[in-house]
Amino acid sequence: MKTLLIKNGQIIDGTGKKSFSGHILLHGTQIKSVLENGYMPEADEVIDATGKVISPGFIDMHSHSDWVLPCEDHDLAMKCLPEQGITTIIGGNCGFSPAPISENMRQLLNLSHFTLMNDRPLDYGWNSFEEYLNRVEKTRPIVNTAHQVGHASLRLGQAEIHQKSLSKDQLDACLKSLTLSFEQGACALSFGLGYEPGMYSSITELEAFCRAAASANKPITVHMKALSRISPTYPPTYLKPHNIRALTEIIQIARNTGVRLQLSHLIFVGRNSWSTADRCLRIIENEKARGMDIKFDAFPYTFGNTTITAFLPSWFLSKLPQAYTNKWNKILLRAELLLGFKLVGFSYRDFQIMDAGIEKWQELNGYRIIDIARKWGLSPFETVLKLSEDSNGQTVVLFHSYSGEPGQETVLENVLKHDLCLFETDALTRFGGYPNSAGLGTFPKILGEYVRNRKLFSMENAIQRMTSASAERFGIQDRGVLSAGKKADLVIFDPTLIDETPAKDHNPAGRPKGISHVIINGTQVVKNGEYQKGVRAGEVLRC
Repeated sequence: MKTLLIKNGQIIDGTGKKSFSGHILLHGTQIKSVLENGYMPEADEVIDATGKVISPGFIDMHSHSDWVLPCEDHDLAMKCLPEQGITTIIGGNCGFSPAPISENMRQLLNLSHFTLMNDRPLDYGWNSFEEYLNRVEKTRPIVNTAHQVGHASLRLGQAEIHQKSLSKDQLDACLKSLTLSFEQGACALSFGLGYEPGMYSSITELEAFCRAAASANKPITVHMKALSRISPTYPPTYLKPHNIRALTEIIQIARNTGVRLQLSHLIFVGRNSWSTADRCLRIIENEKARGMDIKFDAFPYTFGNTTITAFLPSWFLSKLPQAYTNKWNKILLRAELLLGFKLVGFSYRDFQIMDAGIEKWQELNGYRIIDIARKWGLSPFETVLKLSEDSNGQTVVLFHSYSGEPGQETVLENVLKHDLCLFETDALTRFGGYPNSAGLGTFPKILGEYVRNRKLFSMENAIQRMTSASAERFGIQDRGVLSAGKKADLVIFDPTLIDETPAKDHNPAGRPKGISHVIINGTQVVKNGEYQKGVRAGEVLRC
């Protein structure tokens, strides 16, 4: 097998230990040795890393690219991941995994929940979790992939999307499918409690799923029921912020069942929600101090991607599509949104179109709702409903004012620098539309802006949380650390240059700066700063 020597680099091994100068020798798909400066072995190929950092490949612990992976040409949408140093992704997040898949779920695949994840038609020619993993292996993934099984996907295998509670037989069937998915390689169980059908699940149902995960020694990842002070998923009450209520609910469930808890994308949506951040962090810290295995993850942006229907209340969603044309439903919705936006500190200015969802409207991608409303001569409310109705809910948006805004990032900084925070993109990797900057620059931005420029935490600490800490969370034992015998997933970058290339207005972000090489399983996927077209070196990881 071929040997590759990376010489004279500053090695940050992913453990959190202080960096040191040295060389790394790769043999085939594995790391053969990590050497401090001195002896330099011979190799078939040599990369000179003088003045650069050598680190483990970055792990995106919250990805939605698993819906794109079955496409033969998925590299067209996903090459932005290795270009920013990502060598492994964790899919199946927010309750929605592409497997297992049932006939009932196949009939729902045109819903916004699913077209959000993939803007290409798929045949969905698999049933079980194992069959899905086999399909991904056949397409030869561009990066390593590990996969969670989604609560919503399991539930949709047994019940209609609006069904409020499961029968005993339905719940038993879900749990049986969950256990089988774990046996076939699922690394965790994910929940999307802010979306249908997860928002309808009872505490009893959620605890049953969590007990099954705990029994299999698998963690859960949770998109909480509310991420803002006021939300459409709880009755309108002003005694307790909804995101605090959602957090304490899922913590109580984890406490009752003993399951390991990973809180997905800890964000504070809307300006009036930012003040709840310190309280949320204290609640998490207190649970950790009491012995709970609890962590959270976050991305370094004040916006995030979701469907245009994500802010619509459940009562309105359950009446679609008739609700779009019902006068009284629209009057009630307008009033509820007006009040809700005011209470949350949100406005239509915070909506930006990623993908309009209709070919004739693709020129709208990247623009704000208020700009489109002005162009169409409609109110922002009418514009949102028109986009939602005409696209069948498939319009994808970026919501802004997540944990801050440009020039006001105190909340975001406090989240990112927290010891319990791991890093992720939560980005949709799509073939078209206006890309989420997180999909192009999350990890370079953390290392450039928050480590080098703002000095919020050390380079060693940041890389540990991007690599070994994420690998450990999901039971990935052969990656995340630079040591002999581990898989050869590495990134080589210039610490003085690495950063994102930011978006400007409706012009999307560009490729990040400062990364010279990305190596996946011993193969150079990015070489001398250039993505190697056609190279697919990833592996499917069964946990």
